[in-house]
Amino acid sequence: QVQLVESGGGLVQAGGSLRLACAASGRTFSSFAMGWFRQAPGKEREFVAAVSRSAFITYYADSVKGRFTISRDNANNTVYLQMNNLNPDDTAVYYCAATKLNWVRVPENYDYWGQGTQVTVSS
Repeated sequence: QVQLVESGGGLVQAGGSLRLACAASGRTFSSFAMGWFRQAPGKEREFVAAVSRSAFITYYADSVKGRFTISRDNANNTVYLQMNNLNPDDTAVYYCAATKLNWVRVPENYDYWGQGTQVTVSS
């Protein structure tokens, strides 16, 4: 069992930055690939970024590539999402999730989810 708790969301102006963190419980954090997803009102949950178990491989949605950076600290059971140059289209609830599968862009492949943290970008 893995419990995930996100933090770091908030209100920011367009062009600004936020850093999300996701703290995981349990001793098996390094056995999971970790992902960030987001869901805006009236829209489906969408893939944002993911990082492999070793942190050597990262994946990004085209919409955030070059602006967002995912990283993980296996010693401290934490995964991060650094978000730069934010725009109003990035407004959503952001969720971190854990999976033991390799197909990290598919939300149905994730076994554990956090409760989400709200990110609001004003224009």
